[in-house]
Amino acid sequence: MKLDQIKELGDEKFRRLTGVRKGTFAKMVDILRKADGLKKSKGGRKNKLNLEEQLLMALEYLREYRTYFHIGQNYGISESSAYKAVKWVEDTLVKHLNFALSGRKAIMKSDINYEVALIDTTESPIERPKKKQKFYYSGKKKRHTLKTQIVVDKKTHQVICTNFSNGKKHDFRLFKESKILIHPKVKAITDTGYQGIQKIHNNSELPKKKSKKNPLKMIKRIIVG
Repeated sequence: MKLDQIKELGDEKFRRLTGVRKGTFAKMVDILRKADGLKKSKGGRKNKLNLEEQLLMALEYLREYRTYFHIGQNYGISESSAYKAVKWVEDTLVKHLNFALSGRKAIMKSDINYEVALIDTTESPIERPKKKQKFYYSGKKKRHTLKTQIVVDKKTHQVICTNFSNGKKHDFRLFKESKILIHPKVKAITDTGYQGIQKIHNNSELPKKKSKKNPLKMIKRIIVG
C-alpha cells in the first residue's frame, strides 16, 4: 500500500496499520523535519525517501520485525539504507521530550509519584533466523519471537521503561536481567509469568495460578495496553 493510500485511511485503520494515530504520526513528522533541517545544514547525501516514508518504514519495522532487507526491497532502497533510516528515526524520536521514556531508574526515585506499576511482556513474531533459531523460539507462541517487557504507570498509562529479549527467555528472567529496581512504596502488578518477583520486590501482586479448584478469571489477568 502506497503512502497516499495509507494517509486516506480512517484513524482507526491507520492506527491498526502503523501502530500510532494520525495525530501522533503528524507530530513525529514535525520532530523529524526539524532534526532533518539540522542534518542537512551539515551536508551529506540526500535520502531517497521523504520523511513520511522513512517514518512509515520505521514503524513497519518496529511493528512487524521484518528484516531490513525485506523492508528495503519494499521501499526500493538497499538493506544498509533501510537500517540507517530506521535507526535515525528511532534515535531522533527517543531523544525528543514527547517520546522519551522516564527510564528504569525513575521508578526507584521517591520524588516521582508512582503508586502502582504494571509489568507485562509481549511477544512479536519474527521471520525464522538463519542462526541461533533455538534462542528465538517461543514455546508459548510455538514460533520465533522477540520479547518486549513494558513497565507502565497504572494511573497515567505512561510507559516508564522497556526491555527486549529473544523469545526463548522466560518473563521473570527478563525482568531480573533488566535490573529494574522498584521503590518499596510502589506496588508492582504482574501476571503469573513473574513468579518469584516477591523475593525481589515484596510489594508485588500476582494473580493466583489457574487450577481446577481455582480457575483464573479474566479480571485477574494483567493486561498492559
